[in-house]
Amino acid sequence: MKPLQKLKSRTLVLDQDNIDTDQIIPARFLTTTQREGLAKAAFADWRFDADGRLRADCSLNAPGASDCQILVAGDNFGCGSSREHAVWALEQFGFKAVISARLADIFRANALKNGLLAIELGRPVVAWLRQHPGVELDICLEDCRVTLPDGASHGFNLDPFARTCLMEGVDALGYLLAKTDLIARHEVSQAGAS
Repeated sequence: MKPLQKLKSRTLVLDQDNIDTDQIIPARFLTTTQREGLAKAAFADWRFDADGRLRADCSLNAPGASDCQILVAGDNFGCGSSREHAVWALEQFGFKAVISARLADIFRANALKNGLLAIELGRPVVAWLRQHPGVELDICLEDCRVTLPDGASHGFNLDPFARTCLMEGVDALGYLLAKTDLIARHEVSQAGAS
């Protein structure tokens, strides 16, 4: 994972509520335990027609869509079954953050554990973002704020450990492995105290 402290990008909007993990990545693509190569599977049933051709009416296929690193989605994004593959597919597609008024709990946990910033903002802010696709946002993890084009800044909640891992570019195991010396010193000090 790469460290993520700040993100400045245009948004891609999926103006639909209740987008589930089977829409994010259909079950037929869940045949690998590897993260790589899942970009084509992201929203495959939306992006491709029955013959495998890109659909022109899908915003994910629009010119410039691949440059958008922030996905703005409708309410209850990521509902359905728990699929790390959904997060992996979104990351492989190029997204570094997902913003919604409400993210499914399991999706949010999977996202944060796998390096995808999952942000919940107030409904009025998300409604405005949904009505203005392609705006440029600034996201700062240090102070957990999203800044809109007009300069308005909105805070978001983020678990402190998830925030640290995102900012350092490590998962939970990587974080612990980086603390091996500290853990060993603590164990030695505890053994000497007994």
